[in-house]
Amino acid sequence: MSLNPLRGIPSVNELLEYPRLRKLVDRISPAVVVSGVRAVLEEVRSEVQTAATEMTLPSLSELAERIARRVLETQPAGLTPVINATGVLLHPELGGPPLAEEAIAAMAAVAGEFAGNRLDLAAGQPRRRGQAAEALLVALSAAEDALVTSSKAAATVLAMAAVAAGREVIISRGDLVAAEPRCRVADLILAAGAAICEVGASNHTRLEDYQKAIGKQSAALMLVHPSRFAMVGLAERVSLEDLVELGRRQGLPVLHDIGIGGLVGLEGFGPADQPTAAASLQSGADLVILAGDQLLGGPACGVVLGSRRLVRSMAEHPAAEAFAVDKLVPPALRATLELWQEPEKARRAVPLLGLLGTSVENLRNRAERLAPQVAATTAVAAAKAQEATAYLAGAAVPAHGLPTWRIEVTPSGMASQRMAAALWLGSPPVVAAWDDERLWVDLRSVIPRQDQKLVEAFAALGAS
Repeated sequence: MSLNPLRGIPSVNELLEYPRLRKLVDRISPAVVVSGVRAVLEEVRSEVQTAATEMTLPSLSELAERIARRVLETQPAGLTPVINATGVLLHPELGGPPLAEEAIAAMAAVAGEFAGNRLDLAAGQPRRRGQAAEALLVALSAAEDALVTSSKAAATVLAMAAVAAGREVIISRGDLVAAEPRCRVADLILAAGAAICEVGASNHTRLEDYQKAIGKQSAALMLVHPSRFAMVGLAERVSLEDLVELGRRQGLPVLHDIGIGGLVGLEGFGPADQPTAAASLQSGADLVILAGDQLLGGPACGVVLGSRRLVRSMAEHPAAEAFAVDKLVPPALRATLELWQEPEKARRAVPLLGLLGTSVENLRNRAERLAPQVAATTAVAAAKAQEATAYLAGAAVPAHGLPTWRIEVTPSGMASQRMAAALWLGSPPVVAAWDDERLWVDLRSVIPRQDQKLVEAFAALGAS
């Protein structure tokens, strides 16, 4: 180390010219990045001055990465467009699938204007928000009535409040799941003012368990489809048909949460074991709860279908307005549902269906074309195309596997974890899977128009 180690610390201007930080200046603001640079340089000076022994100064790239992390950590949390290269199509942390162009246009048409619900001239009362989309939901599913809420969690709470507040919901212990990472079915039931009557074991519940639990305080029977996990080995669940038969005998409604399931089925798309609202209603469920932004491929919202009496009790509940959708959701949902009226049109226009329906040969061609381009970038030692398995909603459910092709990337001069972090800090961010030695870019979850951006993201690592 030199006699004055502080002289080895780069200047603010030198760091601002570094490609990684130059991108942040364009993406955020010069003032914010300069503030981050100065804060980190002051920390480094303090570390040098207080070190008991000589210390090696961080390299320019290490300083730039440290500054980038600092700047991004101080930014308010918000949604950022990302390239999903994980191979998980319905990734719980990536905001749902992309919307169809028709849905985006429908949202844009009302976003910049005042928007109001047309009056029902016959009744002289305002129409329920989202009523046009609800009419399409009824037509497509053959339900008696439908209600759209702000989220699937909101739909569950409102259903519980309308049907079972002050009484009990009978549900298998195995169905008290976390529907999303921070959304537990049990918490939603309790939040609605209903009590939980747990029956059976987590992996083994029979119809007689529900039968024995029915009493004066029983208000409903509930079944939850395990979309994001699977039980293997000694496991037994009660079928919806059997639970409906029990509910009919006892005069209790059956509520069915179909997880990530969609409205109607499309043959040849993804795992065949995902329930649909139409099939659930046909089996006799009184209320079916689903999410608009899962296999339906629409905007983030909750959808309830079923008995006209029960749906109306939800719509008229005092808490209904607290769970109502904003003005952008109904037009986007309606546009998506109009696509579903023509299955072939939906296959072409709904992005999630496009990703599910992409042929393996198409994925292979893309992987073999992109791998050499990625391998040619400075930060990559090797890249090769290989067959693999993608997943609908996570590798926790092997039965939901989808054939795919991915690019296996071996970094040059950096750890794979550092490469994954650097890709996440890029613009646009790329989310990929990695282990101790390699990183994988799965094309099953990458929209084809993003292919070149992937190559550019790796090229940017070598330039930083």
